[in-house]
Amino acid sequence: MDTQQNTALTRALAEVPGPLPTSGVIHITLPHTDRFTVVGNHLAQHPDLSCTAVGIAVRIQSLPQGAKVGIKALAAHCKEGEKRIAAALRELEAHGYLRRVRDRLPSGRIITRTVFCNRPTALLHPRRPAGAPPQPAKPEPTPEPAPAPVPVQEPAPVPVRIPTAAPPAPEVPVAPPAPSAPLFVPRVPPPTAPKAPRRPLPQPSELTPELDRAATAFLSDLRRHAPQFFLSEDDVRRLVPGVAAWLERAARPDSIRRALTDDPPQPLRHPAKLLAHRLTELLPPAPPGMDDLAALDRPRPRFTVTPFQTCDDCDRAFRSPDPGHCRDCRETRAAYVQVAA
Repeated sequence: MDTQQNTALTRALAEVPGPLPTSGVIHITLPHTDRFTVVGNHLAQHPDLSCTAVGIAVRIQSLPQGAKVGIKALAAHCKEGEKRIAAALRELEAHGYLRRVRDRLPSGRIITRTVFCNRPTALLHPRRPAGAPPQPAKPEPTPEPAPAPVPVQEPAPVPVRIPTAAPPAPEVPVAPPAPSAPLFVPRVPPPTAPKAPRRPLPQPSELTPELDRAATAFLSDLRRHAPQFFLSEDDVRRLVPGVAAWLERAARPDSIRRALTDDPPQPLRHPAKLLAHRLTELLPPAPPGMDDLAALDRPRPRFTVTPFQTCDDCDRAFRSPDPGHCRDCRETRAAYVQVAA
């Protein structure tokens, strides 16, 4: 079997046109007759795409129309995990190969369609639809016959003034063309985008020996209530200031335990990182001081509300501290008094 394989390889190398290179890859190109996919070098040699993203793109391009290309569907047929496949799909979406669009069906249901384009740069240039007839060329104008020559008397010579050369017009700077809008705008930042720095672990105003002992005892006893939160000695020492900050803000140990250990992710791989995150993000506010509590007990200023009254003449409602007549009735009475006088 080895001799046959070596002989076949030797025969295939002999059919390679041109001299063989002394280093690097040697291509043996055999034509495909069925079950093949054409992949452009712009994708296969993309400088900004990872090899996982290129492989996922080739996989999607080889699938038929309507095939499932979600994260779980691809993970069922690939050796890469769901996280690597999700990162590869984000890369393809950022570079325009993949796009997710929402569409409404005639029944009113909204669905998400996944569109894959093998040449996203070609969509930027308009192209003639397939089957459209070519535009006819403009006919050249036929030359008209020249008229018969007419004898013309030669005019008297006129002196010609040769104008001086005008100075060259100043060059007008031409603004560069505006960059075309990107074809696809990624909604999810690429994995290479810079991440925001993590917030530091909260610190107490003063780490007293009493706070240090209480926080150490709390973290060491945490595994008795939640066995999955088994911490090392270094983890305990690193998380002590965060727990001390909670205790300094008058948080009870059982409340801290529920806030830190309730509903953990499954499986929990890094308990210390989860505790540091929750200690930072769920930090309660400082308890109010005596002055703040006294401000709550102060009587609030009262606003006087003018009550409604009913007019004695027209029964119209109006606001007034005393009963009587509305403004229109008062004006009418004053006019009658003036006329009577």
